[in-house]
Amino acid sequence: MHYVTVNENQRGLLFRHGKLQGLLSPGRHLLYGGRRAELILLSQPVHSPSCGLETLLQCPEIAQAAAVAEVPDQHLALHFADGKFAGVLPQGKFAYWNILEKHEFRLVDISRPEVDESVPAYVFSEMPGSYFTRVDVASYERGRLCLNNRFERLLEPGTYYFWKRTPVKVDVSLVDTRLTQMDITGQEILTQDKVSLRINFVCNYRITDYVRSFTEIDDFREQLHVAAQLALRDYVGKHKLDEILETKEEISQYVLQRLREQEKTLFVEIGGGGVKDIILPGEIREIMNTVLAAEKRAQASVITRREEVASTRSLLNTAKLMDENQTLMRLKELEYIERICANVGSIHLNGSGDLLAQLTEILRG
Repeated sequence: MHYVTVNENQRGLLFRHGKLQGLLSPGRHLLYGGRRAELILLSQPVHSPSCGLETLLQCPEIAQAAAVAEVPDQHLALHFADGKFAGVLPQGKFAYWNILEKHEFRLVDISRPEVDESVPAYVFSEMPGSYFTRVDVASYERGRLCLNNRFERLLEPGTYYFWKRTPVKVDVSLVDTRLTQMDITGQEILTQDKVSLRINFVCNYRITDYVRSFTEIDDFREQLHVAAQLALRDYVGKHKLDEILETKEEISQYVLQRLREQEKTLFVEIGGGGVKDIILPGEIREIMNTVLAAEKRAQASVITRREEVASTRSLLNTAKLMDENQTLMRLKELEYIERICANVGSIHLNGSGDLLAQLTEILRG
């Protein structure tokens, strides 16, 4: 014989000789005659280490005080306590004490992986990630949804949730809808005169059919890259080095025209593009630098001779004017005297005679 105390947040499972007899309410109870009590918290699910859930629910007192959830196959149960999300329950049978809190359950069919709109989105922030997959599609993206490797539909910008515990395989691939740049790095290409070049090309494109570019083409980016390379090879192989260097713009127009001819088959729209660099072999580059330096030296020599002739002609014209006009000759002489005097420290002159004539005489030595 002994006493047991049951608190307000507890209940007692009464057993006699190992058999469930009933439920003990809060208070002090006297146990005798092979009776014992298991104290359980009301905040925990209905359970007992001495018997299973089905046995517990056969007790009328326990069945009346418990909220029971039976989750069949390919379903989950959203568990709410007093209207607040408390967790998710997998397949099976569960029971919670409906005394301190009111427990409710909402069954969700997961035979289809797409989460139904009736499921509030906020529950996923508190749900373990092992139950669902989240997919975010940005405003500049579209999502291609495939179920069991078959295209299902196109996802518009937004947030989507998919159940994981389902037999259907879910795959979402994101595609960028913005104008995208592609760089075609140069490979060794022979010109018509057998000079090896490397040309770097850049172009912009935008996908026009997000579904067919995925279902009908194996890596459209690689095919677009190869198409640009082939167009470059075709053009360079038909022209000589000098022609290529003089007509870079024609190369760009030719390659873009070839790419635009394949827009429908690659499901893209070609924006613009052009040649970034033309890289010459080392020996060819040295030769061209030598030629360029020679041309610049020749141009400099021509300009120097032209300036010398102009200067001589100017001196001749000045001499003729001075010979014809003594006043001009005198003014020119005074101008040069002024320039010389500006660089002389001091000059001594006497007060008699023509001072300007003395100064001229001194400067002449």
